[in-house]
Amino acid sequence: MSRKLSPDAQDDLIWTRVLAALEAALDRKATDPVVLDLRGHSQLADYFVILSGRSDTQVRAIAEGVEERLRRDKVRPLAVEGQRRGQWALLDFGDFVVHVFYHPVREFYDLERLWSRAPQRALPDPLRTAAGADDPSAAAPR
Repeated sequence: MSRKLSPDAQDDLIWTRVLAALEAALDRKATDPVVLDLRGHSQLADYFVILSGRSDTQVRAIAEGVEERLRRDKVRPLAVEGQRRGQWALLDFGDFVVHVFYHPVREFYDLERLWSRAPQRALPDPLRTAAGADDPSAAAPR
């Protein structure tokens, strides 16, 4: 018999998984991490995690790293798109979606502008440091 989590516990679990995905991506040298809080703005997902890679090979490696890390917690994506080409990998985990872009493709699609009404979640200090303390997008929400 499975126990149903309270809404606060469910939110905490989702956020913990988002942080695990971010940590895995940063371990693979992802850049420019942004987490958009879509709660109250969309029923698509609670969060978008947006990251960049410096090449199509790195985009693939980042996406694979995120998938491997969450698989250890028995969390599997509902869908994975674009991973082979390495321009834009999308990993849909239901409650959150991880977007890993080759930097020029990220600039073209500009999801941050498209979802500009959704606030950015601040990253915890260890992840902010891993993302690069000099990067204003990693330091605080817009």
